[in-house]
Amino acid sequence: MNMQATTSGAAAPSGMVNGGAAITSLREFLAFKLGAEEYGIDILRVQEIRSYEEPTRIANSPAFIKGVVNLRGVIVPIVDMRLKFNLEQVNYDNFTVVIVLNIGNRVVGMVVDAVSDVITLTPEQLRPVPEFNSTIQSDHLLAIGAVEQRMLILVDIEKLMSSAEMGLIESALQ
Repeated sequence: MNMQATTSGAAAPSGMVNGGAAITSLREFLAFKLGAEEYGIDILRVQEIRSYEEPTRIANSPAFIKGVVNLRGVIVPIVDMRLKFNLEQVNYDNFTVVIVLNIGNRVVGMVVDAVSDVITLTPEQLRPVPEFNSTIQSDHLLAIGAVEQRMLILVDIEKLMSSAEMGLIESALQ
């Protein structure tokens, strides 16, 4: 399934998020699941969503990098987000998908348990990320999005994928 995203140009009051950064207008996030938790990433970073296919393993790569796939002539590294976030390993099934991202000038795929929907959030729906020990560095989290009874952990996917520990994106982008 190929996804093209647009954002609303409607302005809203500034909302504070982790690190004092402000989100000043409506933003759309792609919601996905890892185990029982629901996460969200900026829809503008999403190129497409694909069914999971076994990647070609690369020797000496970290365990969370499953390997690479050939996507229409582009070699795309595939990151298993369950392994990256130190969650229990899961069997891949019919719901397992790869979210293909455009980060800087690179294309990266991330394996998630399932994609649920695209959610539009206003700054009023964003809550600061509480301080706690986590497998995700706090500067890789934008906020907690509250939508009715749902809580979305909003990940700064560009910072996460371009971090030194990932080794996927050139440091010139940081």
